[in-house]
Amino acid sequence: MTDFQNIKFEKKNHIAYITIDRPKVLNALNMATMQELKEAFASIKDDSDVRVAILTGAGEKAFVAGADIGELAQQTPVSAKEYTHRGQAVVDAIENLGKPVIACVNGFALGGGCELAMACTMRLASDNAKLGQPEVKLGLIPGYGGTQRLSRLVGKGLAMQQILTGDMMTAQEAHRVGLVNEVVPQADLIARAEAIAAKIIANAPLAIQYAMEAVNRGFDLTLADGLFLEATLFAVCCATEDKNEGTRAFLEKRPAQFKGK
Repeated sequence: MTDFQNIKFEKKNHIAYITIDRPKVLNALNMATMQELKEAFASIKDDSDVRVAILTGAGEKAFVAGADIGELAQQTPVSAKEYTHRGQAVVDAIENLGKPVIACVNGFALGGGCELAMACTMRLASDNAKLGQPEVKLGLIPGYGGTQRLSRLVGKGLAMQQILTGDMMTAQEAHRVGLVNEVVPQADLIARAEAIAAKIIANAPLAIQYAMEAVNRGFDLTLADGLFLEATLFAVCCATEDKNEGTRAFLEKRPAQFKGK
């Protein structure tokens, strides 16, 4: 993991920290960066010691200010299709990691940056953050899931307004409409994410995984099918050692010692 050129990646205290590190271009996403994100999150998925990931951008100005416009300008119809599929695969891998990913949006999260944040399990924003999908200003549309995830998070009407105008949304407005979970001072952003991560880490790993799967997979199902999925995953939890430990610890009035088994 030491050969990354565009991101910083470290693991400590059951948390993986991924920082997109291209501050001179406001952490713009190029394909090399997307490939490094793919490798980092694959490492997190396979590492049982990592329970939560925190994703942010280097510096105080931007989480990710968008895609690399130089790369976008060179796309042909054939290459653009592959370009978007590759990016979507990385974003989908984050959304379906099986472990919570907390986006710490520190400044601009535009275009691909907003799409990256929306794929995370939850979003914390600094009080100076700005979020948006300005692709139409370049003659394009969002390509990393923005047309799909934004409407699911804030509703069709507001998503249409944001995508069709290309306007930026303040952190406070993003919080009001449910695009971000919390707004905190920029200096406190990572500490607040770590506090949430600590609460998650105290819980049963498999229960966290199955709860996320129930929400993600059930979102587009009918209520009846979603309830069936929930019941199935609830039953799977009952086959785990963690369930036995959790219930026993509660009855014995002691902290549970979960093993993810």
